[in-house]
Amino acid sequence: MTVSSLTLTGLVGLAGCSGALARYLLGRFIAERVGTQFPFGTFIINISGAFVIGFLSALTTHKLLSLAAQAVLATGFLGGYTTFSTMSWEGVQLGRGGSTVRSILYLGGSVLLGWVAALLGLLIGGFL
Repeated sequence: MTVSSLTLTGLVGLAGCSGALARYLLGRFIAERVGTQFPFGTFIINISGAFVIGFLSALTTHKLLSLAAQAVLATGFLGGYTTFSTMSWEGVQLGRGGSTVRSILYLGGSVLLGWVAALLGLLIGGFL
């Protein structure tokens, strides 16, 4: 491993820690304001993360962002910020609690709106 690849690896790790902290703090902030009947925190975090990753991809494609910066921001920060496992677990918990419709809406909406958000990020980033 070269010094530059070791540095990049460290930066990705630090960004991942930052993303996880951002997810935790934003999730708590949202839950304290709207409650926990529906996992709005994870929902908003994952949709916003999908948008940003599409945006970063467009910037990288148009050479406005380096591959190293994309790795730090997308793999590192957004990898820590977004969470498929928490989304899946919250969907299961909604179903187990008798809210099958909410569970389906949450999981289906997360995937569909995440896809739309990533596409919008890609399109908006492509216009820059």
